[in-house]
Amino acid sequence: MNSNKITARIDDISPRKAARVAGFAFLIMFFIAIFAQFFVLSNIIVPGDAAATVNNIKANEFLFWIGIVGWLIILALDVVVLLALYVVLKPVNKNLALLSSVLRLIYTAIMVIGFLALMLLFPNVFSSGQLIAYLFFIPHIFVLGYLVFKSGYIPRILGVLLIIASFCYVITLYGEFLLPKEWYEPLFMIAMLPATFAELALGIWLLFKGAKIPGRKNQDEARA
Repeated sequence: MNSNKITARIDDISPRKAARVAGFAFLIMFFIAIFAQFFVLSNIIVPGDAAATVNNIKANEFLFWIGIVGWLIILALDVVVLLALYVVLKPVNKNLALLSSVLRLIYTAIMVIGFLALMLLFPNVFSSGQLIAYLFFIPHIFVLGYLVFKSGYIPRILGVLLIIASFCYVITLYGEFLLPKEWYEPLFMIAMLPATFAELALGIWLLFKGAKIPGRKNQDEARA
């Protein structure tokens, strides 16, 4: 299937259907991430200690693979989300919607490589890959927030929350390198809330209120 046919298939999807798909995917991703990251991998991966991480993986292989499968499902859903959000937000600004999708796609690809490295017992490569991946995810969230804010058919507060979340990700992921320790620790706890729940809030709205999004005909008439 060539790129033109793929583009045509995407264009055939209604914004309302895409909104519900994105919302459902966001919710699944959130709950799998809570389990896979906070209940599994966070108890196995020891930041800055590759030897301890490898030992934990070998001692908890079954649990480790559950976490890995969970994250691979999340990353597969990331692709679904980026395509659905492109359909939903393309009427706002097609170029920025495409940029947002490409940034999330690059993030997803790097994360997949990182988890493959972790599966091969290279935790340092995984840790570095995460830091690189979020260099693309953070601007994705910022652009996504801007598009939501400007859309006129999604509550602006969700756009504001996403833009705030993009700055919070900078603190949670890179604050350790940028801020004094006495600043980083309290700011980390504060920044975790919008960073964790911004996409969840958008997903809930898209799933349950996505029917309010104008159909393609209405959007075409609005632009005419």
